Amino acid sequence: MSLHDLKSIPKDQLFFRWPRSYEDVKEERKHRQESLLVAFRLFGRFGFEEGTAGHITARDPEHTDFFWANPYGVSFQHIRRDDLVLVDGQGAVVEGRYYVNESAFAIHSRIHGARPEIVSAAHSHSLHGRALSSMGALLEPLTQDACAFYEDHGLYDDYNGVVTDLEEGKRIAAVLGGHKAVILRNHGLLTVGRSVEAAAWWFITMERSCQAQLLAKAAGPVVPIDHGTARAARDQLGNDDMGWINFQPLRDQVLREEPDLFDQ
Repeated sequence: MSLHDLKSIPKDQLFFRWPRSYEDVKEERKHRQESLLVAFRLFGRFGFEEGTAGHITARDPEHTDFFWANPYGVSFQHIRRDDLVLVDGQGAVVEGRYYVNESAFAIHSRIHGARPEIVSAAHSHSLHGRALSSMGALLEPLTQDACAFYEDHGLYDDYNGVVTDLEEGKRIAAVLGGHKAVILRNHGLLTVGRSVEAAAWWFITMERSCQAQLLAKAAGPVVPIDHGTARAARDQLGNDDMGWINFQPLRDQVLREEPDLFDQ
């Protein structure tokens, strides 16, 4: 049979993954926990760990003022489901056997409280995010990928040491506003999403976009993408469904290499 004899396959017969909704709260909780495990593995593989710094949280689907977080002092690359910590609205651990990072509660609790539609928030001390944050600068629309953040991230233009104060968490949440990300000056990046997958993907691609911007500007003059084109690219690439979709190939890689990741 020649290629000329082949007929196109109807689009409704082609496979395409799409975010699903859950009617059972236990099933949704399980999915969010599993997505956290994959996200932690990816953050570890990409070198986003810096000692005990860094945290990814997921709102509990039943107790919506509680969130799941990584255990304090455990490597992202070693976290299992029974290591995850459930924290209530006052910062008390209500499920789990580890402490939660004090900064994680101070920042993430205020963000989850200010943005009820947000499921997940991700923050870590990645190398290029830290470098760009030290310049007190925003991401510029220098590449297609960076356009996902065009006019959709803020700059927390202050640094007062390690964040343990809930009031500073509130100020960070205020600068984040309705955006998907915020650059914390002299500190690093923080991203949010309506799914764990989206929040994690935004962090990964934002870190890479910071790297691209630093490299480009160190090499010489840059040519930014114009305002209208950057906004159009953001509208196409910068929604949380696209964040979820872009996360899936990375999820597949992790689960192929660690098929027992979700086992207790």
